[in-house]
Amino acid sequence: MSEQPPSLDPVSKQIIEQLQEDGRRSYAAIGKVVGLSEAAVRQRVQKLIDTGVTQIVAVTDPVQVGFSRQAMVGIRCSGDVTEIAARLADVDAIDYVVLTAGAYDILAEIVCENDDHLLTVLNKEIRTIPGVLGTETMVYLKLVKQQYDWGTR
Repeated sequence: MSEQPPSLDPVSKQIIEQLQEDGRRSYAAIGKVVGLSEAAVRQRVQKLIDTGVTQIVAVTDPVQVGFSRQAMVGIRCSGDVTEIAARLADVDAIDYVVLTAGAYDILAEIVCENDDHLLTVLNKEIRTIPGVLGTETMVYLKLVKQQYDWGTR
């Protein structure tokens, strides 16, 4: 049975959309748009963070901050893929892990300093996990689009 997402009222959705446009937007400015006080917005944002609905972070271009190699790794597994995914989630260089249906059981995005670092992560941290049968690495050549402002539904 799949996990149900938290129910969001229209005001919480508006707050999320305001933060997607500008994560540095003040609670007072958001409050003017959604019709709440600064304190009420602060409380709702904290609840959104505490429940895992949202994170407020600085999104960077990895190349600009010293990580010149990114790759998506398709991973074929045997056994419990959730256990393997949990192990992958503990690897520092991996920033994204998702269970999939199709050619791969898991997709993992890796952000590395260079090709040697990528090779080390693949050989020493991913392929050594029990249950990993095989991997296919797709090295990123250029980041064309990265967005996080898709709104709410």
